[in-house]
Amino acid sequence: MNMERIDKVLALHGFGSRKEVAALVKRGGVTVNGSPVKKADVKIDPERDEVLVMGEPVTLRRTLVLMMNKPAGVLSASRDSRAKTVVDLLPPELSRRGLFPAGRLDKDTEGLLILTDDGDLAHRMLSPKSHVYKLYEAELDKPVGEEDVRLFAQGLRAGELECLPAQLFPGEDPRVARVRIREGKFHQVKRMFHAVGKEVIHLRRLSIGNLSLDPSLKPGEARLLSEEEQAKIFEPEGEKGV
Repeated sequence: MNMERIDKVLALHGFGSRKEVAALVKRGGVTVNGSPVKKADVKIDPERDEVLVMGEPVTLRRTLVLMMNKPAGVLSASRDSRAKTVVDLLPPELSRRGLFPAGRLDKDTEGLLILTDDGDLAHRMLSPKSHVYKLYEAELDKPVGEEDVRLFAQGLRAGELECLPAQLFPGEDPRVARVRIREGKFHQVKRMFHAVGKEVIHLRRLSIGNLSLDPSLKPGEARLLSEEEQAKIFEPEGEKGV
């Protein structure tokens, strides 16, 4: 039996900070097994107890999966002694949970990042057998042309890095393009563009599989994913131009 405080559990599930959850409890908005909770420090068994918030049942999960809008200048890591990490951006209730990034974005790259404490899900996401595609938008120093599209489609060699075929979608602005890859090698997108004579000025990840970054998330913000949203990670994504 794993007993945890109700305010901690609900904060972990996106119902606000522990202070906000405590206020919700005080207003009578939380019941456990049909009885109103009077104090925020009441302990529950998340695996067995039935919890309702404002009359709606809450599915308490053993593992958490979050979407973050990663800002530039932050490491895709759980901890680092010299630099701020994506986990440092989370509220205390989540930063102490043992979450880690499933995959990574370069320090200066922005956009969609998945954080979780579910090792199986992270392994499935990163396994080449899953064929999980990622869509990026790049601002470049030079315009993209049809020859670049052809080279990306046939698979590039970027120095010692051999890349699988990728889809390149030029935008209305010829210096902005989207690229869809299913690998996640070190600096891959930047190295691919470098191989065709272009440098990336700004890079942002827009989607993983069929899961797109929530436009309401400000840089540095994160939110829980529903089970339906988690499933979208493994769904095939259609072609998405700029």
